This record gives sequence, structure tokens and C-alpha cells, in this order.
Amino acid sequence: MAELAQTPGVEVIDPAAVFRIDREHTHDTVSIYSMIGLTRKQQQILDFIQKWQRTEGATPTFQEIADQFGFRSLNSVIEHVRLLRNKGVLASEPGKARSLRVASPLAKLRGHIVDIPLFGTIPAGLPQAREQDAEGCVSVDVESLGFKPTRNSFALRVTGDSMIGRHILAGDVIVLEHGPDPRNGQVVAALIDGESTLKTFVLKGGRPFLRAENPKYPDLIPAQELMIQGVFRALVRKASE
Repeated sequence: MAELAQTPGVEVIDPAAVFRIDREHTHDTVSIYSMIGLTRKQQQILDFIQKWQRTEGATPTFQEIADQFGFRSLNSVIEHVRLLRNKGVLASEPGKARSLRVASPLAKLRGHIVDIPLFGTIPAGLPQAREQDAEGCVSVDVESLGFKPTRNSFALRVTGDSMIGRHILAGDVIVLEHGPDPRNGQVVAALIDGESTLKTFVLKGGRPFLRAENPKYPDLIPAQELMIQGVFRALVRKASE
């Protein structure tokens, strides 16, 4: 644990000390082909290639595609594959057998995607004692996020309403950065006397405390210790149903 040089009584701690991290994850990519204008046969061939790859672990040969669709000549398969390549939904490595792969038509438009580990929830209300395993990840475009995450970035899902004055609502996923010293007025994930909470970090008279952004909740003044898990960097919100 590293003590803040200018903030006596405040420590910055590794979130892994409270949230156990499992960075191994899987996620599916949803591709949208309707905008490309595939014919029915082209869509069927593309679906067949995807299914074959999932079940066989390899790309079907041209002959296997021809057998599936009853083509008498491999030239028919070659032409369909050429058109699918031109439409950006198939890619391959020249001269390499079984190198066809399905590509998203949005790949050229997509920016750099990063996966940020999600450590469960954090109460934006009264502090609570909790320790949770990582439950997955948040995959986001760096440009949309507004900053470049690092190996110290992590995410938490908000519960409670003590931060509504900073437009942080229950159900939001917040992205935080472990390591930097919090500045006065920044939102932080913190452990105060061993309990976890999301609040605004405040320094007054050289003494730190946590402030809620909802008048229903009191300021939180540490009796023994205040430790910082991470500093708020970004927010991801789902549209209300």
C-alpha cells in the first residue's frame, strides 16, 4: 500500500486486494450483414462457413462448400467466395489452405476495442463490507470512452443513489483507474474504515473525508483509515427500458 504524499491518513490500495481478478474471459461479436446486401445464397454460404468453423474448428474447403450446396463446379464456389470477399464479409490469406475467415462488415469502422475487468458492484450509499470476484468484462471503444485504459483500469457497477448530483445513477458501470492520487473533488472508489463506497474525495484543512452528492446522505469522516481503490475516469450507461 502506498501512502499519499500530500494526504496524511489516506492510502491508495490495489483493487485486487479487495476484488479478486480473473482476466480470462470470452465474448461474442455481433455482426450486422443486412447493410451489405448479401443475396440469399451468399448469406447461406456465409452461415455454413461460420457453422463449420464452430463445429469442426477449421474452414470448409471449396469442395465441401460445393457438396453442401450441390454445385457441380468449383467455379461456382470460387465466384461466391470472391463476391463475399468484395463485400467485406470474408477474408483469407493468399496461398494458405483453409484460411477463409468470416469478417465483420463493421470492422473498418470500429476503433480500438479494449476489455476492462468488471469487479461486481460498489455502493453509492452507505458504505458496506464486501469482497467479490470479477464477474466479466466491459468491452468498449477507446474513442467512446474518452481515455486510454491501462492495466490498472477496472470497472464497477453502481448501486444506490448518493452520487446523483454527479449524474452517477444506480445501474451505471463506472470505469476507474487504480494508482493516481485523488485530487480534491474527484469521485473515488474507497474503503473507509474497512467498508466500500463511491463518493467524492474532499480535502478540508488538510484532512480528507468523503462527500455524498445527495443531501440525504451525510459526509463520511474516517475514524481510523481511508484507502483509495480507484479514481473515476468514465461511465457506461444502458438506456432505460
